[in-house]
Amino acid sequence: MLAKRSVPCKKTQTNFGFFKRNYLTYSMSQDKKIVVRARAVILHEDKLLVVKHSPEDTFVALPGGHLEWSEDIKECLKREMLEELGVAPEIGRLLYINNFIDKDTTQSIEFFFEVTNSHEYRDIENKTRTHSHELSGIHWVGASDTITILPKMLEEDLRIGNILSDQIRYI
Repeated sequence: MLAKRSVPCKKTQTNFGFFKRNYLTYSMSQDKKIVVRARAVILHEDKLLVVKHSPEDTFVALPGGHLEWSEDIKECLKREMLEELGVAPEIGRLLYINNFIDKDTTQSIEFFFEVTNSHEYRDIENKTRTHSHELSGIHWVGASDTITILPKMLEEDLRIGNILSDQIRYI
């Protein structure tokens, strides 16, 4: 039988200049942490919904956010979509898992889920969005659009029409 190792965790508040957010981090050492995120893959008429968090960003990402303490990963995605976009998602398949190190101090693990009610996201500017201030832009991107999407594999899969797959892909 494997021994369980206890990893200290704490609730953290981060100030990104334009919003503050509480999220769960797991401390691996004094200066290292792990952050878990849920993201939505929203495709409608061959276009992908992406968001820009800061006007200075040279890239866009998929909507979603950090897991909060005691929250299930799908509950996290529902909460984030309601806060940022004002629409409750119908969550489908898990499509991607991404793992990356940011600035040598944060390891991020992201779960990308298909959202099946994409038509409800067409007119989100008129929805009640309690955390709209967290986004500087919302865009629908097609395969031929020249915009950088992170993670890069999502951009590549959009270009070749392979985002919705029967296999979970590890990025």
